Amino acid sequence: MSDFNPEIIYSYTRAQAIADGVLIDVTSQAQEAGFKIPVAISAALYHEYIVPPEGTEESEGQSLEGRLHDAFWMLKAAASTRWDKDHVSFRVLFLTKAVPRTLSEVECWAIVGPDDDGRPCLTIMLPSDY
Repeated sequence: MSDFNPEIIYSYTRAQAIADGVLIDVTSQAQEAGFKIPVAISAALYHEYIVPPEGTEESEGQSLEGRLHDAFWMLKAAASTRWDKDHVSFRVLFLTKAVPRTLSEVECWAIVGPDDDGRPCLTIMLPSDY
């Protein structure tokens, strides 16, 4: 047994990431979709794909709530069939441009890990955010 006890020089908590906007807390919306643990989405995924593109809200019926619902639905479908060690990957089809109408299939990852207090939480992100 080793007596090695490294000193922590710096740590960045989940709470700090949420306060800084690096993660977006979507726990209340996730609970409505049936999730039982806290859920956050990376800022990149949130701002690039979850927030509807300009001009699509009225003309295409896009909403933040609907796009979150789509992501949660696809995650639940993927999670029920496959996990790859610490994460599950899934794809969501997002309308990314109204004119010309452009749909993009986006690969997302969901990772379950500990929050700042060691309790389980879920983070949804783009693979490049990992």
